[in-house]
Amino acid sequence: MIKRLFDIIISALGLILLFPLIILLCYQIQVKLGTPIFFRQLRAGKKGKPFEIIKFRTMKYACDVNGEALPDSERIVPFGNFLRNSSLDELPGLWNVLKGDMSLVGPRPLLMEYIPLYSEEQSRRHDVYPGITGWAQVNGRNSIAWEDKFRYDIWYVENQSLFLDIKIIWMTMKKVIARKGISADGEATMPKFTGSKSTKVK
Repeated sequence: MIKRLFDIIISALGLILLFPLIILLCYQIQVKLGTPIFFRQLRAGKKGKPFEIIKFRTMKYACDVNGEALPDSERIVPFGNFLRNSSLDELPGLWNVLKGDMSLVGPRPLLMEYIPLYSEEQSRRHDVYPGITGWAQVNGRNSIAWEDKFRYDIWYVENQSLFLDIKIIWMTMKKVIARKGISADGEATMPKFTGSKSTKVK
């Protein structure tokens, strides 16, 4: 209950205080990328329940001759890179937090299609609400392997506390300023998860 109250207060304050910035970014995205302004996608929430995540759109819509979306590296635009590097694309996620779909801190919400690929240990990441930031994000973000991300996620599930959440938020702000771990080597963001063997977190 304390964590939820913390989420409501901080997300509500964030949406109010950052409203002028959010409006400015909406305008810039409309000018540089057109509509829609927001990127919406079904992600896995607590207990694997699907919810619609909201982010600022950072990529243009472009497909190959077969109608398949081009790789992220070919669709992302300079302004989109700026939004991702600064994590400003995550601001609409405060609405997800306020609604109760997400928490400020927790394992990042991933695609629904990944759920069957998790080991029993990895699936424990869904024992808590997903977060805008998390222990994996402050320990490498997209620059670490999927297996390491999941180990950090499970560690958070086993050690979560309000003090840890505040620590992670503080570490996140420093990471955002330093712009570290934004993408994996050779990738615009992160390669798709295709399954792996989980190792118990120590």
